[in-house]
Amino acid sequence: QVQLLESGGGLVQAGGSLRLSCVASGRTFSSYDMGWFRQAPGKEREFVAAIAWRGGVTKYAISVKGRFTISRDNAKNSVYLQMNSLKPEDTAVYYCAANRVTSRGLQVEIDEYDYWGQGTQVSVSS
Repeated sequence: QVQLLESGGGLVQAGGSLRLSCVASGRTFSSYDMGWFRQAPGKEREFVAAIAWRGGVTKYAISVKGRFTISRDNAKNSVYLQMNSLKPEDTAVYYCAANRVTSRGLQVEIDEYDYWGQGTQVSVSS
């Protein structure tokens, strides 16, 4: 069982930056690939970024590539999402998720993730 708690959301102007954090409970954090997803009002939840358990492999949605950076610190049971050059279309609730490591590699599909946080709101004004 893994519990996830996100923080760092808020209101920012377009072009600004935010850093989201997610802290995981338990002693097996390094056994999980980690992902960030988001859900805007009236839209389906979508993939944003993911990072493998060792941190050496990352994947990004096309819409955020070059602007967002995912990282992790296994010693702190934490994963981060640095968001730069924010746009109004980045406004959403952002969720941290954990996927137990398998031989199939780093996943981007929502259904592959086993544990989810409660989410943190990110609002970008124009």
